[in-house]
This record gives sequence, structure tokens and C-alpha cells, in this order.
Amino acid sequence: MRSAPIRSASGRSRPGRYRPSLPYLLLLPALALELLIHLVPMVVGIVMSFSRLTQFFIRDWSAAPWTGLGNYRTAVDFSAPVGRSLLHSFSVTCTFTVLSVGLSWLIGTAAAIFMQDAFKGRGLLRAAFLLPYALPVYAAVITWSFMFQRDTGLINHVLHDQLHLTSDRPFWLIGDNSFAALLTVSVWKSWPFAFLTLTAGLQNIPRELYEAAAMDGAGVWQQIRRITLPSLRPVNLVLVLVLFLWTFNDFNTPYVLFGRSAPEAADLISVHIYQSSFVTWNFGSGSAMSVLLLLFLLLVTAAYLFATSRRKGADD
Repeated sequence: MRSAPIRSASGRSRPGRYRPSLPYLLLLPALALELLIHLVPMVVGIVMSFSRLTQFFIRDWSAAPWTGLGNYRTAVDFSAPVGRSLLHSFSVTCTFTVLSVGLSWLIGTAAAIFMQDAFKGRGLLRAAFLLPYALPVYAAVITWSFMFQRDTGLINHVLHDQLHLTSDRPFWLIGDNSFAALLTVSVWKSWPFAFLTLTAGLQNIPRELYEAAAMDGAGVWQQIRRITLPSLRPVNLVLVLVLFLWTFNDFNTPYVLFGRSAPEAADLISVHIYQSSFVTWNFGSGSAMSVLLLLFLLLVTAAYLFATSRRKGADD
């Protein structure tokens, strides 16, 4: 079947011609960049994880000894120093991720529900809530690092000098308090994204449901429990997964906040892998840790999607 003729600018008609390969040709530049930026380094990293690539073989990677699964055995040998430090970093990262995602979701949900009803100044307040998400990460975290300074920082000035909540000025960027400082910055940076996502989800809930519930005598908490949270379940399923992946892989926040060597209490696995690769110059071991991290994230993501899809099927 021939396509309808297409009229040119001069008014003459010319036969149209359908090209099935045109959409694929238009996608080729994006696919090439994706291959160059993501897939190629991933494959190179996997290959590096099977070799003893150290600073002695930087000039010629092909000369690095092939170790097979040696780097992986060293990483998961929890009785050795390398394995114990990696296990400690993994446990710190899991605790940090659970707290950061949970607090970000809780604050974002509360803010979205609070901003659901119209009131004077709501637009300005929404813009203020989104500022942490809109600010560049490096500029925001550097500002927080100044605020956490022991002698000149704003945090100690408020807690110790004004409110007198501490007997002495605590150190926030070293020691055990570094975990609390990192968690504070992470939640401050992440909760606006949860707020933005949940605000969009709230727009799809009909207002008639709340009006009918109010006429039946349901209070605010009952409306949130029976209407808001169940209606936001599809949004929350995606939101929690995205926040988990972002937080577990977060490198910029601890690196800018603490530098190249993070304190033991805030030794996230992303910084730990960086130290194993670019500080000790053991790229083979660092690549093996990165592959193990990738496999763990893929496993958790697959299990999460399977559990949520199965629960959705049971609800349907």
C-alpha cells in the first residue's frame, strides 16, 4: 500500500517514502555514547578484577599477572584485614542507607502531605523546600563542612554557645560523630527529591475521597492511613528503590565532606573502594570490590522488584 503524497513548499505533491531504519539511525548516537561512557568501563573493570593490577603495571596493563578469582577470595576473606575492613564498610553503608532512606522518605512524605492543601505562601515554601535538591552537590557539601568545623562552625556555635546542649565543642568530621554528620547531610540532600516525587503522586488522588471520608467522620490520621498512603504505594515502590540505589552508591557526599580518607565510623563502601583503587594503587582488588558491589545491588534490586510485583499481583 502506497503512502499518501506529501506536498512540498511549492505546492507540488511528491510521493512519501517510509524508512523503517530511520528511528534506529536516530538512536545510534545515544547508543554509542552509552556504550562509550557506561558499558566499556564496566567491561574493563570486570577484566581488571581478574588481574593483580598495581602501580607497577600502570604503564602496561597487559603485563599484570592474571589471578583469576584471587582478588575476590581476598575481598570476601573476613578473617584477613582486607576482608574485615570491607565487611565493616559494608555494614556501615547498610546502616547509613537504611537511616538515610527512611528519614528522607518520612520527611518528604510529611512535607508533601502538609503542602497538599492550598494556603497563602505555599508556592514560596515549595520553592524553599526544593533548594537542597537544586543546589550543586559540591557547593552544598562544602558549605556543610564549614558548618561542622569544631571551633568556627555554625553547628557548634548553636549547640554549645547558644543552647548549651554540649559540655564541650564536639568534633563532627572525625571520630564517631562523623556518621551523624554524614547522615545529616545525606538526608538534607535527599528528602526534597522524595517530597517532589510524592507531591506529584498526591495530585492523582481525587479530592472527593477525602471529602467523603470527612463526611463519614474520618480524622486526619485516618485519612492519611486509609487514603493517602495506599494511593501512594506505586509511587513509594519506585521512590524507595531509587533512593536506596542513590544512597548506597553515594560517593560525592562523603568524599567532599571528609576528603580522601573517611573516618572509620563513616567509611562508606564507595569511598572504601576508591581508597583501595586510587590510594593504595591496587586496581585489581578495587575492581573486584566494585564487581561485588554491582552484584549485590543487582541482587537486591531483583529481589525487591520480585517481592513488590508478587505483592501487587496478590492485591489485584
